[in-house]
Amino acid sequence: MNQSKKIGVISLGCDKNRVDTEKMLAILKKQHQIVSDIEDAQIIIVNTCAFLESSRKEAIEEILSAAEYKGVSAEKLIVTGCLPQKFVEELFYDLPEVDAFLGVSDYGELLEVIERIYKGERVNAVGAPREECGKRRVLTTDYHAYLKIADGCSNHCTYCLIPFIRGGYRSVPIDDLIEEVRGLGQVKELILVAQDTAKYGYDLDGKPTLTKLIRELSKEKNVESIRLLYCYPENINDELIEELKTNDKLIKYIDIPFQHADDKVLKLMNRKGTGAGYLELVERLKREVKGIAIRSTFITGFPRESEEAFNNLVEFLKSAKLFNAGFFKYSKEDGTAAARLDGQIAQSVKTKRWKKLYSVQKAVVKENLKEFKGKTLKVLAEGFDSDELVYYGRAYFNAPDVDGKVFFFSADEVVYGEYVDVKIIKATGYDLYGERI
Repeated sequence: MNQSKKIGVISLGCDKNRVDTEKMLAILKKQHQIVSDIEDAQIIIVNTCAFLESSRKEAIEEILSAAEYKGVSAEKLIVTGCLPQKFVEELFYDLPEVDAFLGVSDYGELLEVIERIYKGERVNAVGAPREECGKRRVLTTDYHAYLKIADGCSNHCTYCLIPFIRGGYRSVPIDDLIEEVRGLGQVKELILVAQDTAKYGYDLDGKPTLTKLIRELSKEKNVESIRLLYCYPENINDELIEELKTNDKLIKYIDIPFQHADDKVLKLMNRKGTGAGYLELVERLKREVKGIAIRSTFITGFPRESEEAFNNLVEFLKSAKLFNAGFFKYSKEDGTAAARLDGQIAQSVKTKRWKKLYSVQKAVVKENLKEFKGKTLKVLAEGFDSDELVYYGRAYFNAPDVDGKVFFFSADEVVYGEYVDVKIIKATGYDLYGERI
């Protein structure tokens, strides 16, 4: 089939999945036209997430919604990513509307698969998780770019499906990452991601070499700053802390997925560490890296999470005073060790505890943001809020999508993607408000 087709892509899930989608788009553009409106697409591709039951439900809903276009405006439907990687045997028979399925490492076969489905074949092209499909990407973000430095996970936390979906931890060699970054153009903020970013290089060199990677990326002239997400606490070493302290390109921000702070629950989760050790790490980072913003995620309602264990987590939040945190209700995933534990928690209890955690953290954030009143912040301008009639952007302590924003008034026109100085007037919720000076 030599004819170019119009292709629309729906991308679901995390920022790591977004990078996969961007690589997919680069492959597709070699022969086909990418359209932003699904109604204009002849081929619809849904790149899925399957981490939690809720994400699987969302993926199925998106697939069925996309299938409604078949025979109307669209000709073919392809499903890729985590959902078929784990469940293709069921999906192949349950979703006859789908013409082809590809897994998390099969994007390099897309062009061939499109040829096959237009010849009338229905394709299951899901293979084992393996090396990256390419270094070229079509960016789908403005003013920042994610760099997936590793795929898979070997930690085997008892609640998590990732090792069963994406396989063991596989670091991308530094030279390949440098080549990929050079192809991105000018990047205001390069965000390093992996299932465990701090573990980078362990499978290549026998020890974590994230700091080495950061130093190499910092030499690239097209990279203005670097942000770290998803650094497991046990791999945050002296060298990385020193780099956070001294590297001017490395944003004074780190995301550390603690997941809990009660020792018994952490052990049941197969997490390495203790609540006291985690608190000590937080205090050390704050002490040694002036002004650092620390973000984390936590799971509540894990099997056998007693009231005492939950209260230990609450007290940890009050003591740690993290800049921000996200909270999840435990999701029982078939095939994981935690799903087989007794002492499963009722959904109503999970919801009650989840709300309590957000309430506690909201009070912490309120106190954290008070410190900025009257101060001037460097803000990356990203857009204009037509309802509030103010511009908005992000300060160093705001990662895209998961943290708050800085809203500001400016008498002069603001160029998006440029830094402006904003004097902070007030804080509301998770956001700051001010005026450009």
